[in-house]
Amino acid sequence: MTNDLKESFNGDAPPAPAALAAKVRTLAPSMTRSMQRVAEAVAGDPAGCAALTVTGLAELTGTSEATVVRTARLLGYPGYRDLRLALAGLAAHQQSGRAPSVTADIAVDDPIADVVAKLAFDEQQTLADTAAGLDTVQLGAAVAAASTARRIDIYGVGASSLVAQDLGQKLLRIGLIAHAHMDPHLAVTNAVQLRSGDVAIAITHSGSTGDVIEPLRVAFDRGATTIAITGRPDGPVTQYADHVLTTSTARESELRPAAMSSRTSQLLVVDCLFIGVAQRTYETAAPALAASYEALAHRHTPRTR
Repeated sequence: MTNDLKESFNGDAPPAPAALAAKVRTLAPSMTRSMQRVAEAVAGDPAGCAALTVTGLAELTGTSEATVVRTARLLGYPGYRDLRLALAGLAAHQQSGRAPSVTADIAVDDPIADVVAKLAFDEQQTLADTAAGLDTVQLGAAVAAASTARRIDIYGVGASSLVAQDLGQKLLRIGLIAHAHMDPHLAVTNAVQLRSGDVAIAITHSGSTGDVIEPLRVAFDRGATTIAITGRPDGPVTQYADHVLTTSTARESELRPAAMSSRTSQLLVVDCLFIGVAQRTYETAAPALAASYEALAHRHTPRTR
């Protein structure tokens, strides 16, 4: 799956111009260094690059024409001409009066008001990047599988375990059999029990977390439908994933570890997956959700003495 994405255009509609920068941020870690130079150039100066021929952009970035074309195809465009059109559209969008970008780097002596503003900006950018890069065809397939699953197992460790628990609790509240496994040993022993008709979901930003990959591999071998939620569409976890849902690439700084940004993007994907499942199972999901609210209502009502 990921190799096909790397080597050729997959036939889907090219991304909208506004999604180009997000696409570059998401895919850059999986590119070769020469392709990264092309991607960084078009994202950094869309107007200037839109005016260049394929030869001109190759010369500007110190690469080859073949590298430029391959980069365009990796970004989702059939060829360089389509990428140039997108660059022109992005340049027009940027010149339409949009506010200038704000850096989210937080300094140790930043006033707390600046910290709030920078974090809010970074969260918004993370969500926008994730939404722009999320493959809705893959999402739809994942929703369809989870909606009819006999059982759903979810794997995550560290910060991703919090997201796994969030998804497990949501699915339980609409009447599905779902379990989030944080203990890697229990995850594997439970994965052994899966079979065709079950779903296994692995959540790992790096795409290379062994404690998450192992149970997904076991589930894959047992015939379960497997889903990977990851920031690295080229990561090892995707080898065992029938469907890949890509999150944005985290921007890490000294005071803002990557786990914070990755969690934000993962939660958006999880919410999209959950809402899709709830829509498809509405006749049973709505009564189950209402029953769970009713069962907990007394805990939110002040008691009188």
